[in-house]
Amino acid sequence: MQVKWRHSLKSGWRYIALAPILLLDGCAGNPYWIFNPKGLMADSDLFYLMVDVAVMGVIVGLTALLVVWFMWRYQKGKNRGAYDPSWSHSNAIEVVVWGIPIIAVGVLSWFAVKGTFEINPYNPTVITKHMKPDDDPVEVDVIATDWQWLFVYPQYHMAVANELVLPARTPVFFRLTSTAVTTTFFIPQLVGMIDVMPGMRTKNALESSHMGSYQGIASDYAGAGTSWMTFKTNILSATDFSQWVRKVQRSPVSMSYAGFNRYADPYINVHHKVVYFSSVQDGLFDHVIDEVMNGKTWPIPPMMTENMVGYLQQQDAEHRD
Repeated sequence: MQVKWRHSLKSGWRYIALAPILLLDGCAGNPYWIFNPKGLMADSDLFYLMVDVAVMGVIVGLTALLVVWFMWRYQKGKNRGAYDPSWSHSNAIEVVVWGIPIIAVGVLSWFAVKGTFEINPYNPTVITKHMKPDDDPVEVDVIATDWQWLFVYPQYHMAVANELVLPARTPVFFRLTSTAVTTTFFIPQLVGMIDVMPGMRTKNALESSHMGSYQGIASDYAGAGTSWMTFKTNILSATDFSQWVRKVQRSPVSMSYAGFNRYADPYINVHHKVVYFSSVQDGLFDHVIDEVMNGKTWPIPPMMTENMVGYLQQQDAEHRD
């Protein structure tokens, strides 16, 4: 029953919210993404957003109507309202001015607590409550560099740069860290934003039953290459995902700790290069965190910001993967 009314509420408000946005659908940035969720986390995010908007809309709308009514009823010279010089108190007014805020705060508080648990990135019950003991979730270690994404699949001992591929109808749990600066991991249609910080580990999770390709971005400004720090997230069927894993595992490229040090050097990925690593040295994610905590840095060449065009030409000439 709860699922039905939540679905009805989301569907109705989604069309109302989309009315002005559909006019901008072809514009750069595509603001339609967050109103078209394709994952459990993003869907719950939108639901709680609409609850907040609906409750606050009722308060603002009722207040506006009362203001208009007061102006009409007590307009000077119209004699629509009676004047009582002995009036000092009204139970009805007390109920309205105290009752409506109390109800609004109570409703918002109930949804806030419920939503906090449902979309808590470290333990999202919207995903975990459906998991069975024999479920086999996919684990992905996300490492942000300047300015690329590395997705390590510990279960498959492999990694992929700048492309995230996941199976449909399967819980996915992320561990995230950064080599240099704080950025944000965000796939608008699948999961909300989470900070990715150097020397620290954050977590997130997603699950989607909608196969397709979705845009992932670094939603915080983090230097010269942020604009190109994007990645595609492809949700595949279980069969297609298994075939993709075998494809990656046939790659001739592997990644060791030393190889990661070279990979993490600042690089502006203007051509959105995707690189497959068939094997990854065990414990790479924890190794990166330890290195950063011990003072390891990957300095940005001054030319990268002083003469970006020249640096990009030099970068292309090096044919760096």
